[in-house]
Amino acid sequence: MAEVVGSFPGGQNNLFNQRGLPIGNLTSQIFANIYLNELDRFVKQSLRIEHYARYTDDFIIVSQDKLFLGKIIAPIKEFLKINLKLEVHPSKISIISYQRGLDFLGYVILPNYRLLRKRTKRRIYRKLRERVNELKAGAISEERFNQSWQSFLGVLSHADTHELTQDLKNRIWFWLED
Repeated sequence: MAEVVGSFPGGQNNLFNQRGLPIGNLTSQIFANIYLNELDRFVKQSLRIEHYARYTDDFIIVSQDKLFLGKIIAPIKEFLKINLKLEVHPSKISIISYQRGLDFLGYVILPNYRLLRKRTKRRIYRKLRERVNELKAGAISEERFNQSWQSFLGVLSHADTHELTQDLKNRIWFWLED
């Protein structure tokens, strides 16, 4: 266990002074879920919030009552600061109408469908083009390319992306022939 925790050089001299884990660290999701379980319990049991979802360190609360949403920000911030020694990034808090779409985990969630966030879409195009170039140069195997492609399809499968998926398939063929 010490090997896993110590694999991230945080610049401090011991484990108890270090803060944070790099996003790509394999343990960051599990550590976030364990550590933030206390937040989940506070939100669900103490604040009695029914429509709450969290994935690692991103969370949303859904309500039709805009005033209620405004009132719960302070208790959540206070709980995080006192109990977990964490702070919410000030520019990451927003109260919006669901009709505008909720930007969450790489998707824009609307009442009846989900779209891929524009930035996520651009990243997929860029990364897929890189993988095609690596495949053409012999830097990766066809199996490794197919693994990447399946990963992209997995991301796309959680949104309404039929046309985007077809466009990517066409581009792969075009880039391979290029």
